[in-house]
Amino acid sequence: MTSSQIHKWVIRGYILLFFTYLFGPLIIMSASAFNTSSYPTITPWEGLTLHWFSDLANNEKIMDGIVNSLIIGVGVIAVSVPMGLAGAIMMMQVPDRVRPLFYTIVVSPVLIPGVILGISTVIFWDRLGEFFGLSYETTNDPYFLTILGQSTFISAYCMLVFIARLQRFDKTQEEAALDLGATHVQVFWKVLIPFLRPAILSSIVLAFLTSFENYNTTIFTMVAKGTLTTELASMNRFGITPEISALAVVILGLTLFGAVIYEIRKRREEAAEERSKAQAKMKKVKAEPVAA
Repeated sequence: MTSSQIHKWVIRGYILLFFTYLFGPLIIMSASAFNTSSYPTITPWEGLTLHWFSDLANNEKIMDGIVNSLIIGVGVIAVSVPMGLAGAIMMMQVPDRVRPLFYTIVVSPVLIPGVILGISTVIFWDRLGEFFGLSYETTNDPYFLTILGQSTFISAYCMLVFIARLQRFDKTQEEAALDLGATHVQVFWKVLIPFLRPAILSSIVLAFLTSFENYNTTIFTMVAKGTLTTELASMNRFGITPEISALAVVILGLTLFGAVIYEIRKRREEAAEERSKAQAKMKKVKAEPVAA
């Protein structure tokens, strides 16, 4: 066996080990959702069943946690995405000398532990409610506090996405629109927002997923109710059942379905763009003899 063949087999073995390490736990957990054993395992295999999915659908805590997570995720999107967009636009407008200081301030929540953010959110709004004479239940609404607590750092993530997009924006487009008589509001909605559409969609997905899986901040702000993450953590303390494996199968299925739909849509857009370029090129080639 030559050295090149040994090199190829080493690379193949490394890739196999890497994907086994990456997807092995997911495969084992997914398979345990179909085992009749009362504990999520595939050994010993006691028989094929689907009743863990029905038990999952009848689990009120998990279902309520999913609903609460969805509500909070939508609220976080409504708060974090506009805040991130405003911060990114401000970042591109401030002078170069002030920009590092401004960047440090707005990104600092990302560096703060989620436990600190959760505790500080509860204390701040509790004291603010006492100052204005509001009741404890009003100032400590679980949805309100959780959305604000998560948005303090998720908005910074969104801002970074918008900054990466704005760095490629040609400001001459705004200047040309203003010279043609457009107002600043029209420039914002008809020039800047269409350019930022991919970043907006990415920020929405990022904000929702970050909110959906957050635990450190949510455990302190979600007092009376629970999200899916906090409910799963509480279940883990008293022993888990294959219902969690069934939930993992559902989430993996939805993720793969979304990824496939996105890839199909992306390829269709690329194909349409290539066709439009080819048509434009053909028109240019046909027009050249006429011009000559």
